[in-house]
Amino acid sequence: MFTKAFRVKSNTAIKGSDRRKLRADVTAAFPTVGTDQVSELVPGKEELNVVKLYAHKGDAVTVYVSGGNPILFELEKNLYPTVYTLWSYPDLLPTFTTWPPVLEKLVGGADLMLPGLVVPPAGLPQVQKGDLCAIALVGNRAPIAIGVAAMSTAEMLTSGLKGRGFLVLHTYQDHLWKSGDKSSPPSIAPPAEGLADLGEEKDSVQADPSLQEDMRHLHLEGEAEENGELLQLCGEKVSEDPDVGALDQDTRGSKTLQEQMDELLQRCFLHALKSRVRKADLPLLASTFLGSHMFSCCPEGRQLDIKKSSYKKLSKFLQQMQQEQVIQVKELSRGVESIVAVDWKHPRKGSFLKGSEVRTAIINYAKKNDLVDADNKNLVKLDPVLCDCILEKNEQHTVLKLPWDSLLTRCLEKLQPAYQVTFPGQEPIVKKGKICPIDIILAQRASNKKSYTMDFELLQIVLPL
Repeated sequence: MFTKAFRVKSNTAIKGSDRRKLRADVTAAFPTVGTDQVSELVPGKEELNVVKLYAHKGDAVTVYVSGGNPILFELEKNLYPTVYTLWSYPDLLPTFTTWPPVLEKLVGGADLMLPGLVVPPAGLPQVQKGDLCAIALVGNRAPIAIGVAAMSTAEMLTSGLKGRGFLVLHTYQDHLWKSGDKSSPPSIAPPAEGLADLGEEKDSVQADPSLQEDMRHLHLEGEAEENGELLQLCGEKVSEDPDVGALDQDTRGSKTLQEQMDELLQRCFLHALKSRVRKADLPLLASTFLGSHMFSCCPEGRQLDIKKSSYKKLSKFLQQMQQEQVIQVKELSRGVESIVAVDWKHPRKGSFLKGSEVRTAIINYAKKNDLVDADNKNLVKLDPVLCDCILEKNEQHTVLKLPWDSLLTRCLEKLQPAYQVTFPGQEPIVKKGKICPIDIILAQRASNKKSYTMDFELLQIVLPL
């Protein structure tokens, strides 16, 4: 993924709430990491930057940088450690071992093939297809690459250690590594007895002479061998493998990439209409709507690509939205489509919520995410989502819990108020803003008491004379 130079989009200091979220994500992604280790990896006070970049293939990647070194990177909402992190925490991932000559090919963008594995005396680590794994060299446990298992350990053994073993994402000496201090892997002794001897004692365990000869002639896909066959220690580039698009699809749900892109497309479309487009903007060029509004509504770590959806073209997608009566599209000039009307009351754009509905949603969210304090049921622990919603900047590091009433009050205060006026036999009228009070004044006029009402007209109420 980082075999070629990438393009940096932004580089900013991390917010307090995002720092908390990152800690929670690290704990969820790597359950074996203790609380102290998470605090070391994502420090509370030290500078931590968020770098958003585009890899040479166009993938949107978020990189977290601490102390000048990239420590983690996020791709499609999956969190991965860098080699700098693995050198400090070598037991973070199950580690597989290969021969030193293979490193050059991995750096060049090759996958690790099963014939290149070195089986230790204790056997291969137990992994499932899609699991994140580290790759180290014989004689040193410090990982030099990370990748995703293309098959389970049982399948590897059943295949006779033939075929593609790991889809490599990041390596020592690639451009992500070069963005750090470019330090070399530390020397970490292998845990199993005899594994270190594989690379140091010639008489103990030797690689098969034919295997060593093969390693000297490794080639990537597209390079011809003298006998016309490709060797199987390293495979072609990850991005060119037909299975890469679904390398961990099992872990991301049963939906296909096309279905995921369709959902993302509709989500960005509705979000853009609701939050970025006003009536005064219409008519709006379809190309402008896509480039200036929909792309900016795409969630972090995701990349909107219409060609990967079932629609393939923006015009076809907009026609579908027109059939659903969300928008109206016309060609105001030949071959150029524009959005000329929007049904702002369409159900798909969302609806107003009652205070009781907001309260129910917050309670359900807190219970679902196990945020109710175990020692005091009246308190709610604040996760990164709630921190972003209700806390001020100066509270990000100090407020960890809130009482239920304070939590609900703060959430309601963050919402835009609205009110509904209902007349018998008519559709309810919903208006944004706070409801205006109706004043009824009792005054003395010529020895008589008179009642005066004010602001009824603001609610469209007409009193009989």
